[in-house]
Amino acid sequence: MNHNIPENVSTLQSHAGLDELLCAVRRLLDQKGHLAVAIDGRCGSGKTTAAALLAQQLDCTVLHADDFFLQPQQRTPQRMAQPGGNFDRERFRAEALAPLLEHRDAVYQPYDCHTGRLKPPVTAPWKPVIVAEGSYSCHPDLWPCYDLHVFVTADLDTRLERIARRPGVNLENFRTRWIPLEEAYFAAFDLEHRCEVILHT
Repeated sequence: MNHNIPENVSTLQSHAGLDELLCAVRRLLDQKGHLAVAIDGRCGSGKTTAAALLAQQLDCTVLHADDFFLQPQQRTPQRMAQPGGNFDRERFRAEALAPLLEHRDAVYQPYDCHTGRLKPPVTAPWKPVIVAEGSYSCHPDLWPCYDLHVFVTADLDTRLERIARRPGVNLENFRTRWIPLEEAYFAAFDLEHRCEVILHT
């Protein structure tokens, strides 16, 4: 896979919108015939919405990073001390990304955050556009897998308001645990400045 980003994509305006993202993906698709896109960024910023837009307009397979968080027994102090360590990037790559990048269907067990267990297997069919959405999807161990990297962000008050509307959410847990973990990951890898496309929602 060629991971060199065409100049007209890499110089996309930092304040790009969803329409600009769709245009960038279509340009790459026209050039390559298939591609993989990662949509990372802050919780509540609109990563899932961006992925859904692409799926409405293009022939996409969407992978959700939330399906690959560590199981409780995997959360050792050493692993949780790593930036982005709470994401099972090894399983994500082996079970989901690798088969799809080889133009094969992927079969994996999504993680259920409510039970702390894996759900029954699901199949992600290969399609010309692979979209990996969710926090930690642009981890350096996964970065070379993608043709385009997208960072989605919004101001904190807006994001907290959106998160609070989610059913059964513990907003304080986001404030004190998940948001600090994300910010440590973004800072460690300078993610917001490395991605070719930045969406402000």
